[in-house]
Amino acid sequence: MTEQTARQKVAELTREQVADYLRDNPDFFVDQDELLRTLTLPHDSGRAISLVERQVHLFREQRDTLRRELVELVSIARHNDRLFEKSKRLLLQVIEARNLNDMAAAIDDSIRSDFGLDAASVLLFSNDELPGSGQGALHVVNADLAQERLGSLLDGERAVCGQFRENEREFLFPDRDEPIASVALMPLRHEGLVGVFAVGSCEPGYFDQSMGSLFLSYISDTLSRLLPPMLKRHGSGASVSDLAVESGQG
Repeated sequence: MTEQTARQKVAELTREQVADYLRDNPDFFVDQDELLRTLTLPHDSGRAISLVERQVHLFREQRDTLRRELVELVSIARHNDRLFEKSKRLLLQVIEARNLNDMAAAIDDSIRSDFGLDAASVLLFSNDELPGSGQGALHVVNADLAQERLGSLLDGERAVCGQFRENEREFLFPDRDEPIASVALMPLRHEGLVGVFAVGSCEPGYFDQSMGSLFLSYISDTLSRLLPPMLKRHGSGASVSDLAVESGQG
């Protein structure tokens, strides 16, 4: 093969073919010390570096990236652990509550003090005639009015987070001096119970659609199962609207 023919063959090779060959033969440079010494690559500083130096640089970048990812994972794990402990404390207080007043107080205190949020609301829906206005975290509201004011927010089975419309926020958290700006809302549905559990923040961007809601859903699922027997115990044959008076709405 003449030198000209050899050059033509090399010219016909593409970058992809060379890369594929080296990828399939990672030990190609093992006996190519002279070639390794002559190969150079541009560096951010402007000077040329060897292939080995470039490899070391890439390995260090990969190490630093993995280290940052590990630190982030550990931070998320610690955050989730704290959320779990707070959720557990809240649910233990709810389980130990002797009546609806105690339950409402436990929810309100935990969400404000332990979770550091600005408001909590448990709305139970009933079409009975309702006396007075709500007090504390637990409210009994007209089911038709709830559908009218909250609309599509009641359709899903999962938590909904975001900056709701003003009339929706006011319905969920009535009689507040400082308005709620962002909300996380979870459905309450179990054994005929229909309602919502909502938590709110005065920060507009605190809750958004992309955030996780695992622990809030865990709390709402548990409340859905704890409320029906408590309503039966405290109802003693009374309507849900009578329970509104018992829970501070009278």
